[in-house]
Amino acid sequence: MNQLDALKQLTTVVADTGDFNQIAGFSPRDATTNPSLILKAVQKPEYAHLLQVAVAKYGAQGLDEVINRLLVAFGCEILKHIPGRVSTEVDARLSFDTEATVTRARRIIDLYQGEGVHVDRVLIKIASTWEGIQAAARLEHEGIHTNLTLLFSFAQAVVCGQAKVQLISPFVGRIYDWYKKNAGTGWDEAVMAGASDPGVKSVRTIYNFYKKHGIATEVMGASFRNVGQITALAGCDLLTISPDLLAQLAATEAPLAQALDAEAAKAMDIPFVHYDEAGFRFAMNEDAMATEKLAEGIRAFVADTIKLEGLMK
Repeated sequence: MNQLDALKQLTTVVADTGDFNQIAGFSPRDATTNPSLILKAVQKPEYAHLLQVAVAKYGAQGLDEVINRLLVAFGCEILKHIPGRVSTEVDARLSFDTEATVTRARRIIDLYQGEGVHVDRVLIKIASTWEGIQAAARLEHEGIHTNLTLLFSFAQAVVCGQAKVQLISPFVGRIYDWYKKNAGTGWDEAVMAGASDPGVKSVRTIYNFYKKHGIATEVMGASFRNVGQITALAGCDLLTISPDLLAQLAATEAPLAQALDAEAAKAMDIPFVHYDEAGFRFAMNEDAMATEKLAEGIRAFVADTIKLEGLMK
């Protein structure tokens, strides 16, 4: 059995790509997209027509509508290749506007439903700002399920659990990137690998907290830099993995051990934590990594959305 098949016995495997032609060979249950992945995909000849159709049909209605239509077009194509859910992201420029995020999410769901896609097959991706999490809480109350992305801190995870969001995406690789960069020449790759990887440790802490306290929100590790980060989280609820890393897992038959276990977490001595808005904002202020990576991630997604709009013009 290869590692990908072994991982599927422990964890729900999700494809992290906008390139839906790559998905079928790995048989993931779900798939995730983001503005950067969609931008990358539409610049390939085989997907350019999706952009052209969206502009031709909906260009007169403004760039926001064209973006929405393009995202839904990709989502619908992806859903043809998977049995589960696709995650579609709200414009990152709305990350600090609760009302606008709710409005945009409803519009995206309306478009999916217009294509015959059931609401339960879509997760609306929202940045894990305070405002984004409050928007997600409202959407969940309406029956629209959410994936809280750009998540780097325990505090973000706690508040997402309080909001009863469907799923969170802790960004393993970007946490790793920050600590490696800040360590400079003092970084020892061998010592900081596997279970000692700071991104892996973050996900494990969140996973164990959720399972200990009966929080139903799903934990989906994301943004991986290497296979070792993935195998160190075997047993997590879900892991969203790029096609390149899926291929590496499929190409090796090395043993794979379960690393996370819900029943074991229930027996751990983990205190319960709750944050109000002030407490959350202070906790984020105290976490330089999370503050910097959240801001950087939003800026990067905004930049790629603007590039996508440029192609539309």
